[in-house]
Amino acid sequence: MKVVIVGGVAGGASAAARLRRLDEHAEIIIFERGEYISYANCGLPYYIGGEITNKKSLTLQTPQSFKNRFNIDVRTFNEVIGINREAKTVLVKNVKTGEEFEESYDKLILSPGADPIRPPLPGIDNERIFTLRNIPDTYKIKDFIDNNFPLSAVVVGGGYIGVEMAENLRNAGLMVTIIEMQDHLIAPLDYDMACDVHHYVQKNNMSLMLKTKVEGFEALENSICVNTDKGPVVADMVIMSVGVRPDSKLAAAAGLEVNKRGSIVVNDHMLTSDENIYAVGDAIEITNFVTKEKGFTPLAGPANKQGRIAAANICGMDETYKGTQGSAVLKILDMTVATTGINETVAQAAGIPYEKVYTFGGGHAGYYPGAGNIRVKLIFNSENGKVLGAQVVGFEGIDKRCDVIATAIRAGMTVSDLAELELCYAPPFSSAKDPVNMAGFMAENIMDGLVKQYHWHDVPSIPKDKVTFLDVRTVAENEKGTIEGAIHIPVDELRLSIPMVDKSKPVFLICQSGLRSYVAARMLEQYGYDCYNLAGGYGLYSSVTTDLVFDERPVHPCGIVIE
Repeated sequence: MKVVIVGGVAGGASAAARLRRLDEHAEIIIFERGEYISYANCGLPYYIGGEITNKKSLTLQTPQSFKNRFNIDVRTFNEVIGINREAKTVLVKNVKTGEEFEESYDKLILSPGADPIRPPLPGIDNERIFTLRNIPDTYKIKDFIDNNFPLSAVVVGGGYIGVEMAENLRNAGLMVTIIEMQDHLIAPLDYDMACDVHHYVQKNNMSLMLKTKVEGFEALENSICVNTDKGPVVADMVIMSVGVRPDSKLAAAAGLEVNKRGSIVVNDHMLTSDENIYAVGDAIEITNFVTKEKGFTPLAGPANKQGRIAAANICGMDETYKGTQGSAVLKILDMTVATTGINETVAQAAGIPYEKVYTFGGGHAGYYPGAGNIRVKLIFNSENGKVLGAQVVGFEGIDKRCDVIATAIRAGMTVSDLAELELCYAPPFSSAKDPVNMAGFMAENIMDGLVKQYHWHDVPSIPKDKVTFLDVRTVAENEKGTIEGAIHIPVDELRLSIPMVDKSKPVFLICQSGLRSYVAARMLEQYGYDCYNLAGGYGLYSSVTTDLVFDERPVHPCGIVIE
């Protein structure tokens, strides 16, 4: 059997390695149009920021190492430019010499990846504008910083790569401005969870321009002007990070089925519309594990799994890809952001009945020093309690909490199952009631009818003359801010002060995180009151409703004030 693989990195390289493990005698050829066959794509920003200092660390495998360990023929600087499906051959061009030749195959795997989007804006070809996809892009950006000593950078796009680049440019000593067309950073987050990120980014001296559209670029003598619908921004360099599109030109030209977005259509065996051609990685259409709808989710983890599955099926096994749930984690200085499953926007679009709860607390026991806060948003089916998605933002143990919930989603678990999970506990690592358990407890209470909620976005529409807003926090907390018109009775004094609360009106309770107000709600409900608890508490409400501050004279990390 002869297998030709187009493209390396996560999908193609994984497929090749497993093919060899399953079939020692197969002839395996990888064609890669660039210089590098297998590299740490997700690590590229950290080389620019100086966290990774050794260039060689970015290269995971070389053609020679693949040959030595797996006896795989890796041909770099060879671009596949055509597929003859009837003859079962590919047309290959040596990008150095221009020579073209044909190579036959029994099975073909396409792993071309995705290309950064460069919108056709005026001035987009300026030499100070960069994108980041591969190692050559990385070296180009790093060399520009090392040789030109820029003081400032604009990152256009606030997705994963954009935010990682902003962090690493700041670490490299640049003043950074992030420009994002939508109302929040990191699209898999809902707006309310992104607000914590916004405030943290600004607190750490990165400028943030949301709901801002870039209209073009103008070259200046030693800098570049980014023209936006909110005015110009001048910087020494620009990183374009507005998303990626599937690199499916080869597949489409060969007549393989692609969808409207351009993604290659595959079945759950990773097989395209041709019985001898498989496709994996960022170029393919995926099925959302939760909604079962088709989509596009370019992530390294799914690409690796898809490569393994394609290889297994070529070797006669019967393995299926069961869908992508979008589990991802992001570092922003000391903050961590993690997501899995679906967010509210996706749930609404899919017509799924859902509810949400928020927890806020320490990453480990409060009495053990150094606990960092964690905010968890759990989304679940309001009819059957099935876990649909989670967003976790904070400073300690974020990834492990999100991983637990990701596993729960994959296993089809409910919020009651989360409440029952027995998770590791010791004071330096967690609390006896882990944040994941707490999210399960809260959601279970809603499913059981023990508490009713209202949300931060409900507050403006609640008629304040027809309800009682009751803040049950401490005096010190209340003095720092509360919902307009709220009366104040600390929860520990409430039982003796119940007659002060008007029984004829619904009571909308407020505390900092939602826990003490839940205690108050349970108390008042049993005295005949109609109570609603503020989901996420005043902490979330304040984060969402506090306006961002746009500094007109940002300060460079070195202390230079940029006029």
